[in-house]
This record gives sequence, structure tokens and C-alpha cells, in this order.
Amino acid sequence: MVTVLLALAMLGTLGVLFAGMLGLARGHDGARSNKLMRWRVWLQGIALALFVILLLMNRG
Repeated sequence: MVTVLLALAMLGTLGVLFAGMLGLARGHDGARSNKLMRWRVWLQGIALALFVILLLMNRG
């Protein structure tokens, strides 16, 4: 279950990253880029926390 959540968080991070890159390439406004950047940071944090949980679960 944690592995699936980790994969979803990683894919979400990748999707938001690409959306931000496409927005910047097309010259969209900075407000949308800032919002996407915040989402990316949150998703990366969630993915990192899930990764640590997965490591701790498989440790013993």
C-alpha cells in the first residue's frame, strides 16, 4: 500500500514538474508557475516521507 502511494506521489511530482515547464515555455503568467512550484514541493515532501516509511517498514 505504501509502495503504491509512493509511486502516485512520484508520478504526481513528475506531472506537476512537466506542467510547470510547459507553462514557462509557453510564457504563462508567474502566479500559475508559483502555484505549481508549491504543489511540486508538497508532493516531493510527501514522496520523501513515504520513502522513509517504506524503508523503516522493510528494515526489520
